[in-house]
Amino acid sequence: MGDPKKQRKKYETPKFPWRIDVLEDELKLLGQYGLRNKKELWRHKTMLSRFREIARSLLGMSSEERKRLEKQLLGRLARLGIIPKKAALNDVLDLALENILERRLQTFVFRTGLAKSMYQARQLITHGHVAIKDRRVSSPSYLVMKDEEAKIAYAPTSPLSNPDHPLRESFAGAAETKPETK
Repeated sequence: MGDPKKQRKKYETPKFPWRIDVLEDELKLLGQYGLRNKKELWRHKTMLSRFREIARSLLGMSSEERKRLEKQLLGRLARLGIIPKKAALNDVLDLALENILERRLQTFVFRTGLAKSMYQARQLITHGHVAIKDRRVSSPSYLVMKDEEAKIAYAPTSPLSNPDHPLRESFAGAAETKPETK
């Protein structure tokens, strides 16, 4: 079978970890997107920096090789829903961290109304109550593909799939009493 590969760190820490503006921005994003710790934030930030690094390197390549690699990068980001299908390479350089955080399963569960808060969305996912196309996904940081957006629902074997479940009734009550803002 062979020896298992050594796990590598999938994130880079900030160069200046004690700058107050960086700490405040990170804390705001942790609360807004319901992240467990800063490692999750740093992992997505590293992913974004790698996308940007690839885009910058493509700008310096010859046209033939550049077209092929550019099509692959833009195709992947379009499938993930991070950029539109007709985007250019400059759009990759303009991406923000929020673009990636909005594609997380945890964010989609909250935004579609399957959970009352981001933290409850995280709990429902880790406990196995959420599925994509009848396949349970237990990772809140799963990046939802563009074609999977409409297929997010409660898992068929979950007690929450019953519309009369008390937790779901509390969502309906909260939605009815919530005042509309214009």
